[in-house]
Amino acid sequence: MLTYNDIWGMLMISQINNSFVLNTKNTTYAFGLLETGQLEHYYYGKRIHFSRAALMEKHEFSPGNTNQYDKEHLKYSLEDMRLEMSAYGKGDIREPMLEIIHEDGSFTSDFIYKESKQAVGKAEFDTLPGSYGTDDEVETLTIIMKDEQYGLTLYMNYYVYENADVITRSVRLVNDSRTEVEIRRILSMCIDFDTPDFVFTTFSGEWAREMKRIDTRMLAGKHVNSSYTGSSSSRANPFVMLSKQDTNEDSGVCYGFNLIYSGNHYEAVEVSGFGKTRFVSGINPQSFSFVLKPGEAFESPEAVMTFSDKGFNGMSQNMHGFVREHIVRGEWKKKVRPVLLNSWEASYFDINEKKLLKLARAARDVGIELFVMDDGWFGTRNDDTQSLGDWEENKKKLPHGVEGLCKKINDLGLDFGIWVEPEMVNVKSKLYEAHPDWVLQIPGKPHSEGRNQRILDLGRIEVQDYIIEAMSRVFGCANISYVKWDMNRTFSDYYSGALRETDAGASEQRNIGTTRQAALSVTRQGEAAHRYMMGLYRVMKILTEKFPHILFEGCAAGGNRFDLGVLCYFPQIWASDNTDALCRASIQTGYSYGYPLSTVSAHVSSCPNHQTLRITPLETRFNIACFGICGYECNLVDMDKEDLETIKAQIELYKKWREVLQKGSFYRGRTFFAGDGKHAGDVLECGQTNITEWTCVSVDKSKAVGMVMQKLVAPNTQYTYYKPSGLDPDKEYHFYNRKLKYNIKNFGDLINTAAPFHVKQDSFVHDVVAKFVKMDGETEDLKAYGDAMMYGGVKLKQAFGGTGYNGEVRYFQDFASRLYFMEEE
Repeated sequence: MLTYNDIWGMLMISQINNSFVLNTKNTTYAFGLLETGQLEHYYYGKRIHFSRAALMEKHEFSPGNTNQYDKEHLKYSLEDMRLEMSAYGKGDIREPMLEIIHEDGSFTSDFIYKESKQAVGKAEFDTLPGSYGTDDEVETLTIIMKDEQYGLTLYMNYYVYENADVITRSVRLVNDSRTEVEIRRILSMCIDFDTPDFVFTTFSGEWAREMKRIDTRMLAGKHVNSSYTGSSSSRANPFVMLSKQDTNEDSGVCYGFNLIYSGNHYEAVEVSGFGKTRFVSGINPQSFSFVLKPGEAFESPEAVMTFSDKGFNGMSQNMHGFVREHIVRGEWKKKVRPVLLNSWEASYFDINEKKLLKLARAARDVGIELFVMDDGWFGTRNDDTQSLGDWEENKKKLPHGVEGLCKKINDLGLDFGIWVEPEMVNVKSKLYEAHPDWVLQIPGKPHSEGRNQRILDLGRIEVQDYIIEAMSRVFGCANISYVKWDMNRTFSDYYSGALRETDAGASEQRNIGTTRQAALSVTRQGEAAHRYMMGLYRVMKILTEKFPHILFEGCAAGGNRFDLGVLCYFPQIWASDNTDALCRASIQTGYSYGYPLSTVSAHVSSCPNHQTLRITPLETRFNIACFGICGYECNLVDMDKEDLETIKAQIELYKKWREVLQKGSFYRGRTFFAGDGKHAGDVLECGQTNITEWTCVSVDKSKAVGMVMQKLVAPNTQYTYYKPSGLDPDKEYHFYNRKLKYNIKNFGDLINTAAPFHVKQDSFVHDVVAKFVKMDGETEDLKAYGDAMMYGGVKLKQAFGGTGYNGEVRYFQDFASRLYFMEEE
């Protein structure tokens, strides 16, 4: 016979005796009502049978030197309670969710529980993107909190995605009073844990070195991960993790958090003096303010959270599935993405129809499916100092226009794509000359520029409409299949002329008014960054709905805006302007913690690499790029026949396996970040991990692709292994690699240990021999069950160690890599 607790546990959202329990397939999130009306957080973790008596805190006397909420409740202080929402003024001095300045100048907020509502499904936001799902996939719990002292209502929304093991949160603040208030901080979520000693993992970096994993052990104090670039930024991605010290890729407790927002964000972990850990996430409060007039509402971005007790990989699987099913949308959600060639690194700004067609023909011959014309096609765009904003084709470069070029590209059997940067303008442009007031800049003051361009004020409706009209004209002028949407600078001199006009109008209407109201009228510039994001989302929404067949790819100087907000409109994002294979192995590993491979765009480029001047093997460049949306960005016209044949074979292989690579489940093994390896080849003398190991498994677990990459050769180290994850332990697989041949010149003058005559290194004779004699690579070919490979690892053929070489020895030098394939027998 089912008990009440059993029935309760079957529901996504349950309420009993002032407690709320949110259940997903494998997790439970629980909180309840304190005597003073605040919400006490009870638990978030592995799914449990809920017991309020066990999980709630017990207090009889509040700690010394703390404040109590009121004289009727002296047992506890809010400073020492786990809370779902917090604001300053009533005893809690930790990171608040809300900070509001009221009409009387007070900073105190006192939100008390009033009621709750439940609903199936999830409503759309008014001004921001959000997750989505059917009525069977998601349920909503709304907690209504009221500040009776100042007439404000806070709607705290919880969205439960049962099968995804994800819960999302957002808040909506409504001004029900008769006076305006100023929001100084409105975060999207707050969660308190009862113990310290978490590891806070952030992903930081800069241009060309995004997503470096940084682990910070939290024993006391506060650590902040935030962006103030006007974008989610390459400096600090909004995806973060909390875990325990013993957590690894496949075991241990791990929480993942993200924010569906593309602007300035803020994530903080604080350990209190009482040993409790608080995590908050939302809009960055730095320089943020928002005036809320009577009757108006403000909605926060949606925060995403998930839990796994199966380590980082378990958490990543939850996040990947959620992004695929409940963030990415539109025609390209399930479609296989094409292999493209982008013109940028082949030509930069020096493009014309003749050059582009020659490059496109070479692309067709190696199997490319989509040809993309990058920057330089419009206005007088011969460098980055001019013409941004003037979206008219340059007829000197394209005498038949975009339409004529597109038709010729289509006639070659290729789809056609185009580059745009709609949010920017050069001072040297017709647009700026006509509308200098459309730019974010302080009137009459010097402006700090980035990349010789300025940022259009998307908080202005007329600017939004201009971009929509201009881009509609571009996207509709030809048979365009793909758009690369770029954004190449960070914000400076935050200032909106539109808000200045609003301030002036408000002051006139008040006819001086009260001192406090006059003060509020000059704070509207704190709204500029967020109003920009709301405007950008309106533009993106209208254009993607108007052109649903176009594959949009986000870009912002590489990964300066890689986030869930952009992914609500664009199904893939350019991960980094750095295409160096060694760097990309680290960068793509970083992204993989929170984002699926189907969202990560990666290209094979030429060497020496344009960002690092490093030379890496062409096969390694492909092996890294194929674990993502694979494309090419090199001058195929100038390549020799051997490299073109290699690329043709790579593309053929990728097309065969891209269903697995784009749609499968991705797992990390050993990585450059974590020194998990115990063998000499895994860890260099300095202790730095030398191996990166990836696996991608098809949905039905019948196929898998693995990759092992070595950073540097460790002398006299023959042994290594490949250990896949995610296979069916009871299925037998055929495990094999590609049969490759290597240039004999890679072995230098060791050729003379086998040649019947002396060959001078790098001589004409050496070149001739290399043209006809190739060195065979090793062959891996065996059958094994999934459990044997996952738990024991596949021991690979020995690497070259200086004592001999033949066709059964692995040529595995600096930056070398291998792909391995597994198919169910």
